[in-house]
Amino acid sequence: MKKLLVVVDMQNDFITGALGSQQAIAVLPFVRREIAKRLEENWEIAYTRDTHAQDYLSTQEGSRLPVEHCIEGTFGWEIVEDLYIDGAKVFDKPVFGSTALADYVQKGDYQEVELIGVCTDICVISNALLIKAYAPETRVLIKAEACAGVTQASHETALNAMRACQIDII
Repeated sequence: MKKLLVVVDMQNDFITGALGSQQAIAVLPFVRREIAKRLEENWEIAYTRDTHAQDYLSTQEGSRLPVEHCIEGTFGWEIVEDLYIDGAKVFDKPVFGSTALADYVQKGDYQEVELIGVCTDICVISNALLIKAYAPETRVLIKAEACAGVTQASHETALNAMRACQIDII
């Protein structure tokens, strides 16, 4: 049975950088534990990486969130060093969700895909819904304690929305 763990946007800018938060810092131990556990169980590990260009502030997203972050090639763009597994697939994405990741899941014939990371209410939910749309028979799971939202309230709202879309919250 093929299984995939997707580590969503665990990048320096979202943890301790430009858009870092105490919630994101707090989930680090849970993310580390989940990666180690899934490696022991021989799950494939993949990562998403929010990726913006130098002109970020002139983009639609940049006009709505005018904080430069995850600029390609910067320290803030990099995945937190001790979370990355050498050789793992990385999906760079200029927006919240990755259609390339969803396509990868669909073509990979995975039975289960679990998502962890940040932000529950933006990129985690976007990727989970895309995966569900591209691969409707794949079980999609969210490990709630290994995810952080912009706020606790928006985290809970996102979990409830995903639950309503037949995504399992564990």
